[in-house]
Amino acid sequence: MSDSLHVVCTHCGGVNRIPREHLGRHPICGKCKQALFQGKPAEVDDAMAQKQIQRNDIPVVVDFWAPWCGPCKMMAPAFARATAPLEPDVRLLKLNTEQHQQLAGQLGIRSIPTMILFKNGQEFDRVSGALDAQGIVSWVSRQL
Repeated sequence: MSDSLHVVCTHCGGVNRIPREHLGRHPICGKCKQALFQGKPAEVDDAMAQKQIQRNDIPVVVDFWAPWCGPCKMMAPAFARATAPLEPDVRLLKLNTEQHQQLAGQLGIRSIPTMILFKNGQEFDRVSGALDAQGIVSWVSRQL
């Protein structure tokens, strides 16, 4: 394994090379100077989600949701709480399937909420249905 990782900024899409030992030291984007990790899931569109999935060396979890979905609304705070134990080793993203339908269609999302874990640009696992924060962390941890 390399001693540096590529981490994509959720603000500007810049790809940053971060020494592995500096991941937990609140790295900032070399392009836009924003924090690379916000302590909460990043809301993304189709293009940013695809860039995050393809270019990050860390695993990426995408929560596919919609504002009209009751279970999605119930799970949103749990997904946010799961960020603290998972970052900076995992990037958590939220994609609103009502506004951004392309990626959800390509991936065959049939029900929401659905979370997909991507590793090395490829789908590694998925789970449908609402989970609590511990359930999300446990699911991701088992896959890593």
